[in-house]
Amino acid sequence: MTDALRVILELGPKRRRFAAGAQDWPGLDRWGTSEDEAIAKLTAYLPRYADVAKRAGLATAFARVGDPNVVERVAGNTSTDWWGVPHVPSKVEAEVLSAQDLERRLKLLQATWDRFDDAVAHAPNALAKGPRGGGRDRDEIIPHVYGSERYQWWRKVGIREPDDVRLTPRRLAAIRHRYLDAIRTYNAEGRLALRWPIQFLVRRTAQHAMDHAWEIEDRSASS
Repeated sequence: MTDALRVILELGPKRRRFAAGAQDWPGLDRWGTSEDEAIAKLTAYLPRYADVAKRAGLATAFARVGDPNVVERVAGNTSTDWWGVPHVPSKVEAEVLSAQDLERRLKLLQATWDRFDDAVAHAPNALAKGPRGGGRDRDEIIPHVYGSERYQWWRKVGIREPDDVRLTPRRLAAIRHRYLDAIRTYNAEGRLALRWPIQFLVRRTAQHAMDHAWEIEDRSASS
């Protein structure tokens, strides 16, 4: 862990979108139509991400973050071009984390979940639409975020929930606790989460929660 803002850039095959992610700060991801724009957007979100770092007890460390430093460029896939979010693990994320570094990242992951829950709690259901009238409302975003965890992220570490089981807040919290424990086990054993290294799994889970938290906040303000 260094004070530099280590950035992983994922490049869409047609170069329509570039996804920039902070390796050491899960959830701090943005995209642009060029490398420079993606990095500029990432750094522009540093003040907003500061709340996540504070929730995780890492405000002092985050305040020391310096200029962005691209540590790897990753060849993405068509989803990178379409969505502008990370889909392909980087080589640098293949490193097995120390127990201390993993716990630091899991605290940040939990903080992104908490930030998403706060955004939901303070937002109206009807959110401002995009320039062409698109975009989910709040009560459609919630099951989308939870469903992605349930059917994508959790399954990568062996957690499966029957389709007919309702995710109440208490049950969601309990399963997320199991998810974090499973991540700890996989990391300690040096195992991949299917084809994903643990670092990327944590980053992708946090990215999705924060992306929609910020979306809800922005579209609530616009409405």
